[in-house]
Amino acid sequence: MNRGPWWRGAVLAGWLALTWAAALPGIFVEPAGYFAELSKPVWSPPAWIFAPAWTLLYVLMAVAAWRVWRCGGWKAQRGALSLYLGQLALNALWTPIFFGWRQPGWALAEIVLLWLAVGATWWVFRRIDRWAGWLLLPYWLWVTFAAALNFAIWRLAIA
Repeated sequence: MNRGPWWRGAVLAGWLALTWAAALPGIFVEPAGYFAELSKPVWSPPAWIFAPAWTLLYVLMAVAAWRVWRCGGWKAQRGALSLYLGQLALNALWTPIFFGWRQPGWALAEIVLLWLAVGATWWVFRRIDRWAGWLLLPYWLWVTFAAALNFAIWRLAIA
């Protein structure tokens, strides 16, 4: 059933809102103060880079999910989109663990699960829609970098 461009636009807006919802746990913690206090490796980016990076990544992620949805809707892509929602839940969980509970070790374990989930989502998405895979790749690369940074911070904390 083709409901027209207004419907596709509304669904894209829904995917954007849903994806941005993963950032909501961040409003309940104070990341800037804790991040400034941490011992970080010399290759750690400045704190200001995270907001623009995540802004771009969330948009790319949402568009990727929307493109997969366009390949048959929820019914046809239930598995791929469920995988996307699962990794999105893991994405939302990392911030409270790292910044709220101040547990870099637990956050490291969680980000490894996130990395695996994003990789699986990328693998499935790229098989459904090549562009969806390309759109998700920067997110996977960022999570790879974030996992390495999380590991370095954890190592410095236990040293």
